[in-house]
Amino acid sequence: MEVNFNKEKSSNALDREKLDADIIKVKAHLTCPYCGYKKSFKNKFIRSNMEQMVVSLKIFDWMTCTCGELLILNLEFEI
Repeated sequence: MEVNFNKEKSSNALDREKLDADIIKVKAHLTCPYCGYKKSFKNKFIRSNMEQMVVSLKIFDWMTCTCGELLILNLEFEI
């Protein structure tokens, strides 16, 4: 019985590692060069859903500050 328990436990760990390998973690930092506004966002995307990340980044890329300036978008990826 202990062998079966360890076998199930190791297969669950392998499945989790495989899922973690398919996840892309993204941090978006928005800053305003004029007034100093700063905001950070983070999200996770599965590689097969890459179009969700592209749509999100396109929206972030055109965001403007309340002062009217276009925000600067800096990205950090953990792949």
